[in-house]
Amino acid sequence: MQVLLLLAAVGFCWAQYNPNTLSGRTSIVHLFEWRWADIALECERYLAPNGFGGVQISPPNENVIITDPWQPWWERYQPVSYKLCTRSGNETEFRDMVTRCNSVGVHIYVDAVINHMCGANAGAGNHATCGSYFNAKTEDFPAVPYSGWDFNDGKCKSRSGDIENYHDISQVRDCRLVSLLDLALEKDYVRSKVAEYMNYLIDIGVAGFRIDAAKHMWPGDLKAILDKLKDLNTRWFSAGAKPFIYQEVIDLGGEPIKGSDYFGNGRVTEFKYGAKLGTVIRKWNGEKMAYLKNWGEGWGFVPSDRALVFVDNHDNQRGHGAGGASILTFWDPRLYKMAVGFMLAHPYGFTRVMSSFRWPRSFVNGRDVNDWIGPPSNSDGSTKPVTINADTTCGNDWVCEHRWRQIKNMVIFRNVVDGQPFSNWWDNGSNQVAF
Repeated sequence: MQVLLLLAAVGFCWAQYNPNTLSGRTSIVHLFEWRWADIALECERYLAPNGFGGVQISPPNENVIITDPWQPWWERYQPVSYKLCTRSGNETEFRDMVTRCNSVGVHIYVDAVINHMCGANAGAGNHATCGSYFNAKTEDFPAVPYSGWDFNDGKCKSRSGDIENYHDISQVRDCRLVSLLDLALEKDYVRSKVAEYMNYLIDIGVAGFRIDAAKHMWPGDLKAILDKLKDLNTRWFSAGAKPFIYQEVIDLGGEPIKGSDYFGNGRVTEFKYGAKLGTVIRKWNGEKMAYLKNWGEGWGFVPSDRALVFVDNHDNQRGHGAGGASILTFWDPRLYKMAVGFMLAHPYGFTRVMSSFRWPRSFVNGRDVNDWIGPPSNSDGSTKPVTINADTTCGNDWVCEHRWRQIKNMVIFRNVVDGQPFSNWWDNGSNQVAF
């Protein structure tokens, strides 16, 4: 009996690290800020036929509508409630997307914003994507409901109430991240409301979650929430399957909070991956591709079975988040294809491909002052559809890197060689390598 219990526990632990993709599908794509209707179409016409395993979507829950600056991408990371209406679509469209994507074997991974609600300066009113009333000043969110009792103001020990010192673990986890109202996740009531939202999505048929801002939550609080989650919907997943969990933990070294603090809950985003690979592909700091022979754990990354890897993400392609100037993006297409090609050829980690939108960059003193701009949109603020050109590229300023021939072919290549050992490395001592 004890052996059985131990095996059951081990099985549960392993489950949250398993991406739940169909056998022979090894990558997901982040369709950043896409509408649910367009994702449903893309699953059917492109992702399934080309072997993509799943889609990371933008946060599906109600967020504050920000007009200064005009509807930035980051308003999606300022929740007002857990109702399913955003500029990507309403609940009916969301359900339709999940059903249609699952039906062709492409699973949906939700970006779960559960560390906080909207910013402290978001005002009061019903300027939110479902029209729910809220008052940020009094911390009143009746559509959940949350009240002032459900936030960490009393626990935070910084002068401003915001995180001021990333070397102070308590500040990072109990104070406000850039003034976002920090939820008291040690309270069972708050944990239950968050789990209720995630379970609602599981019932609809999602396969897992990116946990936004996981570094800003205590690992034990996060575990308490994850322990409340249901098994996946058996209409599309095997009985007992657990949601795939990957946690946004920015750990470039040099801070007390480590990615490894979160291994008990699921995988973590390995931000060192894109930062280091960009440095190598750009040949900065004397780096050469020959040095990639021991790529992965040999470079100080988290273990492969705990890593979610990517060349760039929605934050650091704008200079936000982590990685700095070395991050490669669609703005450097030749080098970017090399980096993504290498990532998809190398067995380390579970791979996520980025799919972006263009915005008018404007550099002032080395900083892009337009890094806030939201998705391609009409004058009324509604998101433009993703149109497909005759040559299979996308229109309306959607970049669709996942449709670039070199990237799509390497997604298929990874599926074919999945499970094969990394062997027969050759290099010329410089920037030609083979394996």
